Amino acid sequence: MRVLITGAAGFAGSHLIEFLLRKSSERYAWGGDAIEIFGADRWRVKRENIAHLESAFHYREFDMTDRGSVLGLIREARPDRIFHLAAQSFVPTSWQAPQDTITTNIIGELNLLEAVRECAIEPAIQIACSSEEYGFVAPEETPITEENPLRPLSPYAVSKVAQDLLGYQYHRSYGMKIIRTRAFNHSGPRRGEQFATSAFAKQIAEIEAGRRDPVIRHGNLAARRDISDVRDVVRAYWLATEKGEPGEAYNVCSEIHWSMAEVLDFLLSISKARALSVEEDPALMRPSDVPLLFGSAAKFRTRTGWAPEIDLKRTLTDLLDYWRGVVS
Repeated sequence: MRVLITGAAGFAGSHLIEFLLRKSSERYAWGGDAIEIFGADRWRVKRENIAHLESAFHYREFDMTDRGSVLGLIREARPDRIFHLAAQSFVPTSWQAPQDTITTNIIGELNLLEAVRECAIEPAIQIACSSEEYGFVAPEETPITEENPLRPLSPYAVSKVAQDLLGYQYHRSYGMKIIRTRAFNHSGPRRGEQFATSAFAKQIAEIEAGRRDPVIRHGNLAARRDISDVRDVVRAYWLATEKGEPGEAYNVCSEIHWSMAEVLDFLLSISKARALSVEEDPALMRPSDVPLLFGSAAKFRTRTGWAPEIDLKRTLTDLLDYWRGVVS
């Protein structure tokens, strides 16, 4: 089996590679086909997330916004499954660079789907969509199901709505085996430091190491998020291509929500440092924020049998230990 991961050097991409390597070993041990992995990411992107893995898979540099680059990648890999994770994925950046966000996320996916058509292959394609598509959600509309209206509140969210619907359109128009996963927030080791859970953990690790003053800077702590472990999420991505119904969209979420204040409080409770204070940073506040993202994974669970296995306290503990290792 040949598998292609776009965005392979990223947070979820690196964990997906690790998952697939374990899955490949299991399949081979039971007499099945091993999994040959092609991982692709932007030219000159930082690759520290996959430095320990690069000898175990084929790494390729490409440009999602360049049709010829994407076509060349698909012609070489000719994958049986594609996990499309490549995107500009940081919400605040989408306000600073909305055009780049729209181009990367929408044109990039369009180039991928057209390349698959041109190569006349029929892979299962998982498109990593986002709970940010739901945007403004009234409390009485929770838990969020796949039937909730899409009310995006950022350029990033608009781009993910477009990716989502583009996948649906290509399935309906061309019969392509596209499954859309709407993952809610996820975290864990190697999460980018610009994301709230990781920003908190990195600051605590730096304070413990004596590298910064004992003050944690934060944005909106009132926002409530449904946060899964990335290792559960990439397992869901695999199951989406194994058992998901092409053309369908599925929420991937823990079905439990924490406020950012509760997340920070837990990280502080397991810190080795004492007498820490917290301070709101206006630069970390968004022009508009989603107050509550709390989902139902019932549709995906019924279809695939997936359920989260790692609770958030372990996720946050592992995340803090990761940053302790980085800053030490």
